[in-house]
Amino acid sequence: MEEFHRIRRLPPYVFEQVNRLKASARAAGADIIDLGMGNPDLPTPQHIVDKLTETVRDPRTHRYSASKGIPGLRRAQAAYYKRRFGVTLDPDREIVATLGSKEGFANMAQAITAPGDVVLVPNPTYPIHAFGFIISGGVIRSIPAEPDDGFFEALDRAVRHSIPKPVAVILNYPSNPTAYVADRDFYKRVVAFAKQHDIFVLSDLAYSEIFFDDVPPPSIFEVDGARDVAVEFTSLSKTYSMPGWRMGFAVGNERLISALSRVKSYLDYGAFTPIQVAATAALNGPDDCIEEARAIYKHRRDVMVDAFGRAGWDVPPPPATMFAWAPIPEAFREMGSLEFSKLLVERAGVAVAPGVGFGEYGDGHVRIALVENEQRIRQAARNIRRFLASGGENVQNDPTD
Repeated sequence: MEEFHRIRRLPPYVFEQVNRLKASARAAGADIIDLGMGNPDLPTPQHIVDKLTETVRDPRTHRYSASKGIPGLRRAQAAYYKRRFGVTLDPDREIVATLGSKEGFANMAQAITAPGDVVLVPNPTYPIHAFGFIISGGVIRSIPAEPDDGFFEALDRAVRHSIPKPVAVILNYPSNPTAYVADRDFYKRVVAFAKQHDIFVLSDLAYSEIFFDDVPPPSIFEVDGARDVAVEFTSLSKTYSMPGWRMGFAVGNERLISALSRVKSYLDYGAFTPIQVAATAALNGPDDCIEEARAIYKHRRDVMVDAFGRAGWDVPPPPATMFAWAPIPEAFREMGSLEFSKLLVERAGVAVAPGVGFGEYGDGHVRIALVENEQRIRQAARNIRRFLASGGENVQNDPTD
């Protein structure tokens, strides 16, 4: 049976192949250490949960909510930007709450993309950055993910050679999956380029609070003139360990925010009001829970880099995010990231995300998520050590553990 037009434009979901293997192995009794999906295992801070349970007892909060986000939540997001970045935002005209940053990106694509519009997307990058626009009828042109001179050389080539001219460029720093971090000077150059060529900038800042160096990642709105061209997406999923709550934001350029708000008004009534109230409590609450989560991820990163290195797999330490972007070990590089990831599940009992799922230029890597505790990370390293030493034979049930 022929697939529908929009479905035909989507490739098979690469991660699903690894997920099926993982589920099959677990059904057979295997202990799979899952470092694949970026699904935080840390509990949501108690004061946020308490606010949810308090609010949900009021039956008035069970009615339809506000698609744009309740006013108190938008004010809390504005206060966060002022406190964290020194940026003043208008909660009514420059902020809209989203059902996570993923939904925000997808609906922004729906709002601004005409059939055939060209969008510049890093490769590798988080899949929705490309596929939100593909679903909307856009055309993707890949640019490098690393925020260096090569990035701007690619931007310049894209503007000169793309027909029609690109309408938007996607940024994601700290980056998922590569963990690249951009500085304020990079954003200055992007904003200047975008204004010169009349291009919108969509910045994904979902990992703004998961960083391990002394300098926190900046917002594009710390740059003068960014409001003229840019919108930025943030999420509470990683910052407050609230992935299943589906709470995020888009902020910035009033025209873009208005377009997103209008599309959303046709599609949803916003998140459940108690979730929005609890998210307000998160943003207005103490930062110690963020610092604790950051310290846990940093410790896990250090354990993983050390343990995997001792196992024979050198993994560069990420400066931010909850992921490591790891080159495939030399002996397995020719098979590509998908087959290597499947082999790790089958023969080492360790699940990672194949780099090709983030774009063709990610195929030489896999993404390792820091979503298991220290003991499980060390167990994964022991399994991998035996796997590498055996040349890829089945080792996850080795009785010597």
